[in-house]
Amino acid sequence: MKIKSQIILTVCLLVTIIVKAQKPNIVWIVSEDNSKHYMELFDKNGVKTPNIEKLAKEGIVFTRAFSNAAVCSAARSTLITSTYGPKLATHYHRAEAKINLAPGQEMFPSYLRKAGYYTTNNAKEDYNIFKAENVWDDSSYNATWRNRKKGQPFFHVFNIGTTHEGQLHFSEEDKKNNKTKTDPATVFVQPNHPQTALFRYTNAFYRDKIVEMDSEVGEVINQLKDDGLLESTIIFYYGDHGGVLPYSKGYLTETGLHVPLVVYVPEKYKDLTIFEPGTKTDAFVSFVDFGATVLNIAGVEIPKNMDGKPFIGKNVTKKVINKRDYTIGYADRFDEKYDMVRSIRKGKFKYIRNFQPFNPDALMNDYRYKQLAYKEWEQLYRDGKLNKVQSKFFEPKIPEELYDVEADPFETNNLAANPNFKSTLKELRTTLNAEILKMNDLSFYPEFYLLQNAFENPKSFGETHKKSLKKYLSIANLEMVSYKKATSKLQKYLTSTDAWERYWALNVCSSFGEEAKEFTAKIIEISNSDTELINKVKAAEFLGITKVENPSKVMIKALYESKDKVEALLILNSVVLMHDYYSNYSFNIQEEKLNDVVKNSNQIKRRLAYLVVN
Repeated sequence: MKIKSQIILTVCLLVTIIVKAQKPNIVWIVSEDNSKHYMELFDKNGVKTPNIEKLAKEGIVFTRAFSNAAVCSAARSTLITSTYGPKLATHYHRAEAKINLAPGQEMFPSYLRKAGYYTTNNAKEDYNIFKAENVWDDSSYNATWRNRKKGQPFFHVFNIGTTHEGQLHFSEEDKKNNKTKTDPATVFVQPNHPQTALFRYTNAFYRDKIVEMDSEVGEVINQLKDDGLLESTIIFYYGDHGGVLPYSKGYLTETGLHVPLVVYVPEKYKDLTIFEPGTKTDAFVSFVDFGATVLNIAGVEIPKNMDGKPFIGKNVTKKVINKRDYTIGYADRFDEKYDMVRSIRKGKFKYIRNFQPFNPDALMNDYRYKQLAYKEWEQLYRDGKLNKVQSKFFEPKIPEELYDVEADPFETNNLAANPNFKSTLKELRTTLNAEILKMNDLSFYPEFYLLQNAFENPKSFGETHKKSLKKYLSIANLEMVSYKKATSKLQKYLTSTDAWERYWALNVCSSFGEEAKEFTAKIIEISNSDTELINKVKAAEFLGITKVENPSKVMIKALYESKDKVEALLILNSVVLMHDYYSNYSFNIQEEKLNDVVKNSNQIKRRLAYLVVN
């Protein structure tokens, strides 16, 4: 009897050891284009999502989870590398060319495959990176964990497109024929939006889509349950960046970056998290951390060249979690629209740095304005029917913005000039500048220049040029001092032999506008004789903003001379800016005079078509 008991005990111990040795399965359920603001689990103005709420009761709710970019390809490129996009040049949407990862850096699922995981993606990738063959065992609409070897652990990504921006591209006829399940009269319309019937309908329609998405989340969870895998699988549910109501996707607003995140860790793997089931945490996590977290859960060593830090898994202590108190955001080109914006959210405060504040957020983007709500919002602005808060989207920005997003979640009250928040402003500005320098943010070079010179190894290019990048940042930051303090340095940099020092000096002059008119003669000279076409255009941009000179002749001439479609796209950004927001300058562009490479670009065609109609 004693021997039998010992055998049973030994078997139980062996089973326990084997079970503990089994690596967890990991599933990502990803919904496209929805921030946390439209789900009751995270926000009082949201709808019920019973499947996600059930997962939350048994899992962990992260109340401060963020995408680092506010648009698909830039966000997903950060996810798949666990590395900041501006360091790798993966932060433009969409890439005009795929980048090469530096030697020794891979998309993180490849490390899982090496560790024996079966990796599948169903089915969206959308990375601005050349795909390596060792990333996925299957990436397709048929991809499933069910094709793995018996007992093999798996990492599976399931993408849900039900809430994607394109779903809101309905017509007036569609609107008439389709009533929403959510009552438009009951929905919350954020204060910087017009309080109109169309905006209420759009909000209701979008919330209906979120309810549909929740059902699809439930289907994936049920498949795991049916396969007997629920208790051996760690599940992440999250949105792939912010929502698609106007001024969300593509912008570094909270509605553009703050995503829902729920993580379910079964009892079997409770030792991998410090959080109890059914709890909430205010720890800051962002997409740059997700890949590192998955590797940590799987017991795979995290490569040192990743920027992300794990928030679940071995060695993640309360002390480590409590130090997670900020997140970085970045926005640059969104399809054919250019801007350069960086942000940092720390605690309840959000700091936004607009590097080209003369660009209104509303600058035309074809895909965005397919949404009726955007069209109506613009028309109401043109008709003078919006209040100050609602009009902000269509007007030039200022270099710095600071918001208390707990008191002001839709970022309507800029505290940057408020003396009571001077220390907070300085702290966040300093931290963001340090992060920009740490990552060797490549956006201080124009995109076309990076394509020509850096795309073979952007990370190495950034390391090699870090001193120049630091200088360009210091020039750009002249926007934040008084014009009197900036004058002598602008004089120096406008005459620099470094083309990109001149480029940033011109941007700073445009930011100061009328104050910088003393440089008019020099800037006219640049517009006529600079070695870089884009600097001629940037000079003309200043002359147009200050109404010194019609910029159209210089800009059109530069457009005809350009042999690079990405350079030409940046030129057209200035053209549309001048056409729509500064004295409505006219541009008679003759397409037959464009270089063939330029005229065949779809992005260029969209810009030209818009200018013809408008």
